[in-house]
Amino acid sequence: MAISKKVINDVAVLSMKGKLMGGPDTTTIHDTIKELVDEGIVNVVLDMSKVNWLNSIGLGTIMASSTTLTNAGGELKVAGLQDKARGLFSIAKLDSVFKIYESADRAAADF
Repeated sequence: MAISKKVINDVAVLSMKGKLMGGPDTTTIHDTIKELVDEGIVNVVLDMSKVNWLNSIGLGTIMASSTTLTNAGGELKVAGLQDKARGLFSIAKLDSVFKIYESADRAAADF
C-alpha cells in the first residue's frame, strides 16, 4: 500500500494505492491521520480510487480514522471507491455513515 498526502487549503487528501488488508498498511493510515490532527488538519479525504481491495480490518481502520478526526472537530470523506470496495461499504452500511464522492476534488471542495 502506497500513501501520498496533499494538503489543499485546510483539507488533506490521502491517496492510497494497493490493498488495504491490515498489518502495517492500516497502521500507517491511522498514524498519518493522527499526525495531521497534531498539525491542526482535521478535515481529510481518503482517495481510494486506486485501492483494488480491502477487508474488514481496512474498514475498521477507516472507522477509527474517522473517529479520531471527529473527536478533533473534523470529518473524514471517502472518494473514488472501486466496485468491490463500494460493495463492502454497502454491505457494512458504511455508505450511510460516510459521505462518498466520485472524486477527491469534489470531496475536498465540499468542506
